[in-house]
Amino acid sequence: MPDARPLSVPYNPQGVEGRLVAVLGPTNTGKTHLAIERMLGHRTGMIGFPLRLLARENYDRIVAQKGREAVALVTGEEKILPRHPRYWVCTVESMPLDRPVDFLAVDEIQLCADPERGHIFTDRLLNARGLVETMVLGSDSIQPLIRKLVPRAEFISRPRFSQLTYAGFRKLTRLPPRSAVVAFSATDVYAMAELLRRQRGGTAVVLGALSPRTRNAQVGLYQAGEVDYLVATDAIGMGLNMDVDHVAFARMTKFDGQQPRRLRAAEVAQIAGRAGRHMRDGTFGITDEVEALEADLVDRVENHRFEALKTLTWRNSALRFDTPGYLLQSLEARPPIPELVRVRDADDHLALQALVRDGDVMERARGRAAVGLLWEVCQVPDFRKVLSDAHTRLLAQMFLHLRAPAGRLPTDWVAQQVARLDRIEGDIDALVARIAHVRTWTYISNRPAWLADPLEWQERTRAIEDTLSDALHQRLTERFIDRRSAVLARTLKEGRALSAGVRTDGEVVVEGHAVGRLEGFRFSPDAVDRPEEARALLTAARRALGPELNKRLVRFEKETDGAFTLRPDGVLAWGDLPVARLAPGPSVLMPAVVPDPDTLLDQAQQDRLRARLVRFLQDRVARLLRPLLDLRDADGLSGSARGLAFQIVEGLGVLDRPSAAGLIEGLERDGRRALSRHGVRLGVRHLYLTALTKPGAVELRALLWAVRHGMALPAPVPPPGRVSVDRAEGPPPGFWQAIGYPAAGTRAVRVDMLDRLEVEVMTPPPDGAPPRSDADLARIIGLPPAALAPVLEALGYSRKDEGGPWRRRPPRKPKARDARPVAEDHPFAKLAHLRR
Repeated sequence: MPDARPLSVPYNPQGVEGRLVAVLGPTNTGKTHLAIERMLGHRTGMIGFPLRLLARENYDRIVAQKGREAVALVTGEEKILPRHPRYWVCTVESMPLDRPVDFLAVDEIQLCADPERGHIFTDRLLNARGLVETMVLGSDSIQPLIRKLVPRAEFISRPRFSQLTYAGFRKLTRLPPRSAVVAFSATDVYAMAELLRRQRGGTAVVLGALSPRTRNAQVGLYQAGEVDYLVATDAIGMGLNMDVDHVAFARMTKFDGQQPRRLRAAEVAQIAGRAGRHMRDGTFGITDEVEALEADLVDRVENHRFEALKTLTWRNSALRFDTPGYLLQSLEARPPIPELVRVRDADDHLALQALVRDGDVMERARGRAAVGLLWEVCQVPDFRKVLSDAHTRLLAQMFLHLRAPAGRLPTDWVAQQVARLDRIEGDIDALVARIAHVRTWTYISNRPAWLADPLEWQERTRAIEDTLSDALHQRLTERFIDRRSAVLARTLKEGRALSAGVRTDGEVVVEGHAVGRLEGFRFSPDAVDRPEEARALLTAARRALGPELNKRLVRFEKETDGAFTLRPDGVLAWGDLPVARLAPGPSVLMPAVVPDPDTLLDQAQQDRLRARLVRFLQDRVARLLRPLLDLRDADGLSGSARGLAFQIVEGLGVLDRPSAAGLIEGLERDGRRALSRHGVRLGVRHLYLTALTKPGAVELRALLWAVRHGMALPAPVPPPGRVSVDRAEGPPPGFWQAIGYPAAGTRAVRVDMLDRLEVEVMTPPPDGAPPRSDADLARIIGLPPAALAPVLEALGYSRKDEGGPWRRRPPRKPKARDARPVAEDHPFAKLAHLRR
């Protein structure tokens, strides 16, 4: 049954008045460390913390020094009770004050002023005592009230180990690494965490609604360096030990249970004080939509000067359990002195007010024992913080079951209630609500008299809470942290060697995370939201894939020419993978090879790749265009023959005869013979190499011409076997001539067939024989008879009569106006050339 002591009598079963010490100062002063050291110096001790999380953390520290058999842990939801513990680590609400100890301490004593829980802390300040020494820890702001309420208290002031400095405003996306961003609603926290994920790769998230296990797991991510940012509510302001360099306030207003209000200077300092640990200085500032802080507020926080608390929250602890009415009346008693303010109706008080309106409950709440039990049931917390009708109905059911003849909660009923919570599906909010609900049942399971097998239910509810907490941690991590980028960024920052591999399908795995695909020598990172993330992936891939790239390059260099492909667009491919492209080079027959700039190869590796592809290209040119190479390298040519050979090579095997008329006129017999030996034919209209009409040679010449002129292939090359094709409008005449299909009107005709046609037209028929028919002439260039005339007319031939012989048109005598000079680049210059 709850303690019914009067306010004015300190709780001290031995009647011994020990020393009372108040250790006061800002955050990061080592107050808690001092209290634990003092406690362990006594034979027995007890310390109360404001959070279950802190109690568990310090329990582990003390166990490491004194062993498990010497330390008990007591919170509302967890009890670890060795047979004969010497030291008790508790939450303030759960301190077993009926056990005398030599040393007793209460942490964060300034919470006496808290509107919700302050009456518990005030009760401990006034009534809880150690036999030899009592210590309260907290902010200097409570010092005047301690002096008044506990006049014999001694005071120890603790200076902050490090300096806290205001850093002003910074954009959320420009905050330095190791920053904590603070807001006061889950909506704001989630929104800012989403932004930091997109812009900075991720953030840990801490809210008061998280279970201790989830909160620890999120803080663990931050502490381990997997993320450099933390977005939190003021839940980080009390006791969480983290390596924070900068605290940024994204909001300066919080809802205090009744209305929104601006943070007080002491609250700002409590939260900002998370920045800087031990001897390392820290900074605080503002971000997002917060306006610049007032100079006075900044000065107070930096110099730890805060207004003293004027009142503490109080509730009567001398409760009457004669009837529910008397209990309510005693709860509503007024404080005995002005410095104490009655707490607003707390959750347990409101629950009692609701239950006394239930007839069945009132029927069973007769006698001091029953009323005491009713008050204990009302103190079962609703961790969802909604105090809904559902929670009130649950409390009523519990009380009625406990007042039944069995005097315990039915096992089947408890199992049904708990089973509904053992599910991990749902979003973050659903898991948070489920964890809060199961924590209520964990609290109930720690009331041994209420359950048939309390140990089994403690284990089961704790297991469910742990499972839900792990699922919640996973959901938060998936939503707000890009684990891949975080791991890579940390590894790169630390300069450690990356563990990497390439799967058979080309997927690249670095430090256990898939980061993209390696196709040939090109790395394609997975889709990312941020340029910084893409750069991190590329940097990681470059560092991790060095051995694999070198191994591939060695294999590349050893490949036969059959492994490479020269595509019509000038791309050089290794199998199906593009690795380089052609660009204009020193000559038309030897373009430059430019490695793909998107590969991971360094300059030396690119040179090796280029050298292998140059050999492939040289072999391909030598195989398909050997006559051109022989003509280029021919010995014994001199004078006009050498000039013609040079122009034929530059023209890829075809030279327009009128443009070389001067050289042809100066060509001697030996020169003609030398050119003929190299396959050069001096045709009616063109000089050309007769051996370059094969499809492979035509395709390569087309590509080399396009590369030389810095353009894409302007038209498809004629199919194999076709000696004439429709000439597309786009490509210039030079393209058709370079591939061996000079233009003839709207047709492009293979040069050897075009030459043969003109020879046939110009050769007179034998005496008395009729001229060659159009069908015979058209057959030479693969056209129907009706299509012959446009070709011949475009070549400068005409005839007087239908079916008559074709003859060259005589050059037109220039008129007076034609005598005017025409610029070489004028469109009519070509027309004049054709007429000649």
